[in-house]
Amino acid sequence: MRVTFLGTGSAMPTGERFQTGIVVEDDGRRLLVDCGSGVLQRLQQSGVGYENVSTVLLTHHHLDHVADLLPLLKARWLAGEEHLEVVGPSGTKAFLDDLLSVYDYLDGRVDLRVREVGAREFSVAGFDVEGFETRHSMPCLAYRLGDEFTFSGDSEAFSGLANFADGCAVLAHDCSFPDEVDVSNHPTPGQLGEALSGADIGRVYLTHLYPHTDGKHEAMLNSIGDRYDGDVRFAEDLLSVEL
Repeated sequence: MRVTFLGTGSAMPTGERFQTGIVVEDDGRRLLVDCGSGVLQRLQQSGVGYENVSTVLLTHHHLDHVADLLPLLKARWLAGEEHLEVVGPSGTKAFLDDLLSVYDYLDGRVDLRVREVGAREFSVAGFDVEGFETRHSMPCLAYRLGDEFTFSGDSEAFSGLANFADGCAVLAHDCSFPDEVDVSNHPTPGQLGEALSGADIGRVYLTHLYPHTDGKHEAMLNSIGDRYDGDVRFAEDLLSVEL
């Protein structure tokens, strides 16, 4: 399995980090998880290409996770691709219907299939996936793909989510702000380290990084390390990890 971080930024992206998107590939199967602003460009830069992404799995519907969804649909239509599947939490169908009511010229241009999932096991794009409800300001799901990869989506750090990822080779976890920022709905390094303490995870990548984290990476890693002794690194746009 190969995991490529397309966007590791947030709703306040920097020049180096676009908004959230991760592509998972394994044995000819390909799945895009979230599709924030800049992900369409990163797909081209990564060599994957929007023509080769026919399934998108959404963690939730905040703008920085879905902004390039209709641009992806339009690009696939213009390239002659005939279908796109969008899978996500409850409300995904109504969300897509509302988007297409605004951009009605895109309605019907491709065979758009929408499916809603929840905190349970399901299959998508040939992958077996398990969903887990996170703690965010709107309904959001974390996803685990076997023992290889778990993505937290947007979430506060808590032991239930750490337990959900336990035994996984790679966990990509939201770590939006340094410790000195008072925040809810996202974790700080100290909170994340506390939640991960005792978990057995091969490697943790920090993502969904706000500009507030610039210049604070070493301090953030030290804060996590005070509570969790596992392998923790910062994700970067276009970083690929082979599992």
